[in-house]
This record gives sequence, structure tokens and C-alpha cells, in this order.
Amino acid sequence: MKAIILAAGIASRLRPLTNDRPKCLLKIGDRSLLERTIDALLENNIREIIIVTGYLHDMLETFVQTRYPSLNVKFIHNELYSSTNNIYSLWLALPEVLQEKEIILLDSDILFDPLIIKILLDASHDNCLALDSHKLGEEEIKVIVNERNQITEISKTCSIEKAIGESIGIEKMSHAYLLALHEELEQMIKHEKLDNVFYELAFERLIARGQYFYPVDTSAYFSMELDTPEDFHDAMNRIPKHLQA
Repeated sequence: MKAIILAAGIASRLRPLTNDRPKCLLKIGDRSLLERTIDALLENNIREIIIVTGYLHDMLETFVQTRYPSLNVKFIHNELYSSTNNIYSLWLALPEVLQEKEIILLDSDILFDPLIIKILLDASHDNCLALDSHKLGEEEIKVIVNERNQITEISKTCSIEKAIGESIGIEKMSHAYLLALHEELEQMIKHEKLDNVFYELAFERLIARGQYFYPVDTSAYFSMELDTPEDFHDAMNRIPKHLQA
């Protein structure tokens, strides 16, 4: 199994913390976000990793190669990182995994318990995402499901009242879904020039083609998206003791 980590963004909302380093190299405790993500994958026996880089990519690549000299990692550089969103980074990475039976996709700005990956891997559905059920606001990527527990809407703009929780940015995808997603992204990026949107828009478009995600409730396990300096300060207070090191 392979994992894709999307780590190309500038993270302008985190300045000045990101003036001299990518967001994922910011530390919580003794380890950076990227270290924590890679360590979580290794703990779950996922040892082939694709990292899409952008902002200060040389620093990120040097860090990973120094910290994990034996890691089976492939770097893909998103040269258009300053004008595109994560959908473009995902599109760049997909050709590397189209032969895989399943993969894990992760955003690089999540602080999370490694058990969340295990829960997704053990889930009965082929295509699923980690869901955190909590009080929602405008900024979260929210999830709405139908009576079959299939996700029918996933976006920042869907109804807060109807949403069952937040997608934290970790997904498991099957081979069939990857093929459908690649086809959809080819259409969106090459023909519609939709390269500056969130990749969840592609997920929503695939629903009309019968391709669904199922939510897996991971609310019992710590997770937190880090977007602002305040988030980083808050994370130091909120992170459980067993994850602090």
C-alpha cells in the first residue's frame, strides 16, 4: 500500500511561522507535523510514500531524506503551488498510484492520533474517510450522508444543520475509485481549468457517477487541523499526553 501526502501549500495564514519553512515542518512538541504523519504511516506498515511538495520544496525534501534515509519516498514538485490548490497536487500524484489496490491520502497540516489510520484500514468499506463529529462552523469541510450512510455532500459550504461532522483530511481509496478520480481530475484540470479548488469538489462530482465515500467516525481519537498561529498554540494545550513526544 502507498500513501500520498499533500504538502505544497504556502500556508499564508500561518505567517510569520511559515516565513522560512513549509507548514508541515513546524513542530508540535519534539516532532514536526510531517514527522508525525510519516511516523503514523510507518506504525501502520505503510512504507511507500509520495509527497507532493511546492513551497520551499528543497528544505522539505532535504529534511525527509536526512530524517528517514531508508524511507521509500517519491517527491513530486508542484511548480504551480502559488496559484493552484490541493486538487492540482492530487492530480500530479495520482499516476503514481493507479495500479494500487488501495491507498491512503492525507493532508499535511493535520495533527492526529495514528490509530485513525488503523481504523480506516480496518473499515469494511473500500472508500472511506475519517470523520470528526463536533460543533461545526463555516471553515470545516463538512459531510452530509444519505440513508445508506453514503456521503452525498462534502464541502465547506454545505448545510451545517444537515452535516454529521467534519472530514479531517484522511481518506482510504480503492483501485476503482482511483481510476474514476483520475478521469474526473483530467476533465476538471485539463478541460475546465479547475486547478484552484479543493479536491473535495471532485469527490462531490463523482457521487453523480455512483462513486461514494463512507464516513468512519474517529471522534474518539484526537485530530486537529492547523491553519493559524493560534491553532498551533492551542494544539500544544490540547494534544493528549501520549502524543506529545
